[in-house]
Amino acid sequence: MKLNRSTDMAMRIAMLTAASGRRTTVDELAQRLALPRNHVAKVVQRLQHLGVLVTIRGRSGGVAFAADGATYTVGQVVRAFEGDGEVVDCEAPACPLRAACRLRIELRRAQEAFLAVLDRVSLADLVDSPTGPVLLALGAPPAP
Repeated sequence: MKLNRSTDMAMRIAMLTAASGRRTTVDELAQRLALPRNHVAKVVQRLQHLGVLVTIRGRSGGVAFAADGATYTVGQVVRAFEGDGEVVDCEAPACPLRAACRLRIELRRAQEAFLAVLDRVSLADLVDSPTGPVLLALGAPPAP
């Protein structure tokens, strides 16, 4: 199963904000992760609605990892961004094998297994060492 670009961005944004433990901006996230700013803003908004991130408006505002963000699983984030749709669409155009197709059943089982594995991984797990320090070094200015 291939994840869409927004899901990939959501995971990287969640990981970086979790690792940093401080407030950041959409511009900084975009720069550090080498992602388009407009896309980052949209993904941040969706992660905020999900409860993974908190956003603070105003001059000293920004984006931060939510206090309970670490309890979310990768599976929850993937479902929020990918939806619960099936891997293949047997309806449009209507497949003549629909009534007796075993492939659709097996693909559904594989998708469920994929998500079950991701449900066992919390966002906090993703920033454990050695990943956390690498995330914090992304796009950071070189040390003097």
